[in-house]
Amino acid sequence: MSEVNDIVSEQESSQFLTFLLGDESYGLNLLRVKEIIEYAPLTQVPMVPDYIAGVINLRGSVIPVIDVSIRFGGDVAEISKRSCIVIVEVNCNGETLEMGVQVDEVHEVINIHAGEIEPPPAFGTRIRTDFIAGMGKVKDKFVVLLNIDHVLSLEELTVVESAARKGNADIEEPATV
Repeated sequence: MSEVNDIVSEQESSQFLTFLLGDESYGLNLLRVKEIIEYAPLTQVPMVPDYIAGVINLRGSVIPVIDVSIRFGGDVAEISKRSCIVIVEVNCNGETLEMGVQVDEVHEVINIHAGEIEPPPAFGTRIRTDFIAGMGKVKDKFVVLLNIDHVLSLEELTVVESAARKGNADIEEPATV
């Protein structure tokens, strides 16, 4: 239950950015979201795990972009007109890193009250349960609330940070949505 308490951070409710990956609805704590940008072609980085889709140049900073569909054990995300990159802040050893999360479609920002958040199920989900902070009840459906700090381990975050350093800073900047 402490994961659930962490995502509502001692408030009665918290705001979450909801998005689609395939046909599944996910949410990220809005406090972790820096911005949403239009999908633009990524610069590929050699010799990185397949879930690192590439890097982008965001106002002079090289930001690694994660294909969470692959990270969750699925196929490569298909790019469409609605595809976006959500720039998030991830805590790693007391340091804050920025990374992009490639999503199929951004939906909306919703308020979820603490009483409407259930702990993650022990089994039966498409993704590892340690990636899930809780299950938010929204109307008659559940939104999988991600614990973005757990989606990548410390070793994987090091690889992501290394990918950002390898990236080409001369790549074109994407448009902000």
